[in-house]
Amino acid sequence: MTSHYDHAQVQEFWQYVWERDEVYRLDDAADPTYVLGMFPYTSGTLHMGHVRNYAITDAYARYRRMQGDDVLHPMGWDAFGLPAENAAHERATDPESWTQACIRRMREELETMGFGYDWSREITTCEPNYYRWNQWLFKRLYEAGLVEYDAASVNWCPDCETVLADAQVDEREVERSETSKAATGETASRVCWRCETPVGRRELDQWFFTITDYAEELHEGLEELEEWPDGVREIQRNWIGRQEGANVAFEIEGREPVEVFSTRPETIYGATYLAVSPGHDLAGELADSDEDVREYVETVRELPPDEVGFSGVETDATAIHPLTGEELPVYVAGYVLEDVGTGAVMGVPAHNERDHAFASEHDLPIETVVVPKDDPREIDVADEPYTGEGMLDGGGEYDGLETETAREQLLEEVAAIEGDVTYRLRDWLISRQRYWGTPIPIVHCEECGHVPVPDEELPIELPEFVRTTGNPLEEHESFRHTECPDCGRPAERETDTMDTFVDSSWYFLRFLSPDLEEAPFDADRANEWLPIDVYVGGEEHAVLHLLYIRFMTRALADLGLLEVREPVQRLLSQGTVLYDGEKMSTSKGNVVDPLEYGAETTRLFVLSAAHPEQDFEWTANNVRGAYDLQQTLYGMATDFVDEGDARVEREPHDEYVAREIDRTIAAVTDEYERFRFHRAATEIRELARLLRRYREYDRPHGEIYRRGLLTLAALIAPMAPHLAEECWNKLRGEGLVVQAEWPEPEHDVEEYALERRFVDRTLEDVRDIVDVADIDAPERIELVVAPDWTYRVADVAADRDEGATIDADALLERAREGDLDAPDDEALERYVADLVSRTNQHGFDGCLDPETERRLLETATWLVVDEFDTDVVVRQADDDPGKARPGKPAIRID
Repeated sequence: MTSHYDHAQVQEFWQYVWERDEVYRLDDAADPTYVLGMFPYTSGTLHMGHVRNYAITDAYARYRRMQGDDVLHPMGWDAFGLPAENAAHERATDPESWTQACIRRMREELETMGFGYDWSREITTCEPNYYRWNQWLFKRLYEAGLVEYDAASVNWCPDCETVLADAQVDEREVERSETSKAATGETASRVCWRCETPVGRRELDQWFFTITDYAEELHEGLEELEEWPDGVREIQRNWIGRQEGANVAFEIEGREPVEVFSTRPETIYGATYLAVSPGHDLAGELADSDEDVREYVETVRELPPDEVGFSGVETDATAIHPLTGEELPVYVAGYVLEDVGTGAVMGVPAHNERDHAFASEHDLPIETVVVPKDDPREIDVADEPYTGEGMLDGGGEYDGLETETAREQLLEEVAAIEGDVTYRLRDWLISRQRYWGTPIPIVHCEECGHVPVPDEELPIELPEFVRTTGNPLEEHESFRHTECPDCGRPAERETDTMDTFVDSSWYFLRFLSPDLEEAPFDADRANEWLPIDVYVGGEEHAVLHLLYIRFMTRALADLGLLEVREPVQRLLSQGTVLYDGEKMSTSKGNVVDPLEYGAETTRLFVLSAAHPEQDFEWTANNVRGAYDLQQTLYGMATDFVDEGDARVEREPHDEYVAREIDRTIAAVTDEYERFRFHRAATEIRELARLLRRYREYDRPHGEIYRRGLLTLAALIAPMAPHLAEECWNKLRGEGLVVQAEWPEPEHDVEEYALERRFVDRTLEDVRDIVDVADIDAPERIELVVAPDWTYRVADVAADRDEGATIDADALLERAREGDLDAPDDEALERYVADLVSRTNQHGFDGCLDPETERRLLETATWLVVDEFDTDVVVRQADDDPGKARPGKPAIRID
């Protein structure tokens, strides 16, 4: 083949045709297949992670469209955020100009890649006609009691100069400053997810979405997400952190009681102190009268948890043990977190690792109350706690009971101990001290308090950007100063903007009706079109974006704006593209430009390299394989059209090729359904290889060969649409391949996999015999199919419970009862013994009927003839099977 496929020459033409014919536009539909990739942050250029994500959604959207579905496949821009503000600052421009320039560049790159989006639905979150609805939704949540404004100790990134939600604080190892090293050691583990700066703490008034109101439902709903990766569900399950336990009330002399939450109330007899967090109400009360407590609280609340360690201060308060009446010292301790449980713990150092560390640091008693049930040795908890289950020893009247039994009895019998459930999940902190985000629609009035801005005044638009440190909106006098919507007195606007994850928590709804002016989305259409059928993105968003969209969907449903409560039916978490074993990263200098190897080659490679959820290594050599496949398919189509040399009459080997085309269609269809594009590519390569061999073996049958080439074009169209369109056009396929019907087998291929295994195994057996016997030039090869009665015995053997072994005597008895036409009892016994031995040892994956096996071999003999240049005979054994058995013909080579 001399024909060369030049993607660059054809892509512009076919993209023009697709745009002209609006093949990706969806105006209306009853219930389209909604395929969505997580929209990109406007960083300036596409990276290989983007390409892989969007190649997956594009291939599947194209496949479903060819299957006859109406397909919704939109694209938009996650355009707000601090990185744009920082980038603009570095370039002496404003965030909006920088962002719009990035969008233009990234859209051009997406179009160059040939991704088939309905651009009429494009949305950009930094535009007022979008973030107006952020503000509108904020107000609806506020009215429903799902928004709170509260003083809180929050995560603070000193580099970004903004608050971070818990989910935006990463656990990483980074170098500290010399001062910090001297105080706390070599590394810090809590860093900003964006810039990796160590995160501190600050006390600020902040806005929260009360996602904790949905903690139980979000936790339970994970069980229903059967088409989500187990890893993502487990990450969310752990982040929600549902724990069953009990609240235990401790009386405090002269003060209000303190409740602690414990997952192991049966260890209460081992409590030797009570500890409250620096933010607990009791700590505040004690700080008012105790200078040491006040100094500790003020110091610790500014530090990140990893710098607090197991520091603490003893107070003059005393707690009363609810079972023994014993007086316990009360500490304010930094390891007790204000927003976990009740913000207080009963210290049981013998059976809790953190309590043990604190007790060791402060020389507090460590008293054993639980011992291993089946281990008579005496445990020593002085060096490390015993945290397992067991039986109580030192538990008063509950001594001798197993821990689970003691737990149940304590809950039933002790009034101060009540069963409860807590969650690790914290409310969603949405306040950000930055300019480039959605202004929060609240006015602060000294008379009226927090006053929402009226709907008719939305959107509250961002003012002109002012270069400053900290929060630019704080410095923008004309923006900050306003009038109270309720009383008309002077007031101040809220100067915090919303977390960008608010933008993306509902954007998939805006795609349904992007130009709607009366509401954020068309509720009727949303109820009809949701959930998203397939959503593709990185697993790193499991506790950020993916948890937030689940919360927002439920909240909107409770507001009466939606009926669905889960936004995504099937989630696909794409793996990482690696280079030299590391994730591609600009900072590491290992980034490959997506267009360096050509758009189509890059798309085909990232889809064919591995399963979408697996990581894979980018290598130029493997990219070459994707390039070669394109050249092969284009060359085959071009040569056939140019030469036109074909037969009209059909031969047996033509039937094999026709059948293999059917089998490939069935196989590729199955792989696309399972998102196994890499296997679909392998199937396409194998069919192309077979068709080339078929053409070289003999003049091909024109109709069969052309159908094979058209099938290849259609099957590869979801992954390499420009190539497919070019081949389809050369072969005079009807219309555009992107609008063509998905190819269908001409005949039933229900057992296509079994047929393939049978032929491939037989060919492999022939090769093995030739190699082992060292036969240079076989003169004749005979393939012998087993007699009919052996297949009937095999059917009897297959009729058993899955995984069960075959009893030879029972099978023989059943076979004798049937009308098998076995030649004699001795042959039957010999065959049954052989069948039982093979099946019990290797299993039995089924077999075709003898007529089908014989026909398959007869149509496939050309493959043997082509490989060994010899005569091939196919026959069926008369009565005695000899070495032939169902699924494995006997082979004789002369």
